[in-house]
Amino acid sequence: MVAQEFTVDLDKALVFQVGHLGPDYQEWVHQPIVTKETPRFFESDFWEFLTRTVWWAVPVIWLPVVCWSISISIQMGHTIPEVALMVVFGIFLWTLIEYTLHRFLFHIKTKSYWGNTMHYLLHGCHHKHPMDGLRLVFPPAATAILCVPFWNMVKLCSTPSTTPALFGGGLLGYVMYDCTHYYLHHGQPSIEVSRNLKKYHLNHHFRIQTKGFGITSSLWDKVFGTLPPAKVAGKSR
Repeated sequence: MVAQEFTVDLDKALVFQVGHLGPDYQEWVHQPIVTKETPRFFESDFWEFLTRTVWWAVPVIWLPVVCWSISISIQMGHTIPEVALMVVFGIFLWTLIEYTLHRFLFHIKTKSYWGNTMHYLLHGCHHKHPMDGLRLVFPPAATAILCVPFWNMVKLCSTPSTTPALFGGGLLGYVMYDCTHYYLHHGQPSIEVSRNLKKYHLNHHFRIQTKGFGITSSLWDKVFGTLPPAKVAGKSR
């Protein structure tokens, strides 16, 4: 793909090229290449390995943490119904975090070299290569880092005995989000709800990237006025 002053060579490692696009990066990154090929990010095999994650690693790694967190609140004296309510609220909280991160961080406008580079690593690569199955879910190391501020946020707003279950619910919400996101790109939904959700998300990729930031649901798009126009949302690619 050619920008005004810089040509990105798709046959070479991409990460340290995209920063040179400057203000043309935003246009370039939102012109998707719809193949299942996995582009190379780094020349280093070590760093390249860290950028690739199979989808099933998400539930395998994080569901035990979810169960452990929830069990702590039970051990601290809360009943099963109480903990279930906390978990549901944690999932609800995650949906808001999911929307906020996607809208305000993942779609931040960048034009500097390092701004473009960081954005490409964070989310731009997904818009450029939306069918890259190995870079569709969060790498475990990145998730672990994000868990720290999430735990502290929950801790500030709850009691010591409710914090683990709320955190576990939020983490469960994340697992549901990442698995859903992978399925929307690579699955073949057979029921109407999931088919509509797939159309909704693919509209965000291929038709109107400034709307439709919800992945697991369109709830917060409705609340905050970022729902795609009905004429666009009703079409499939």
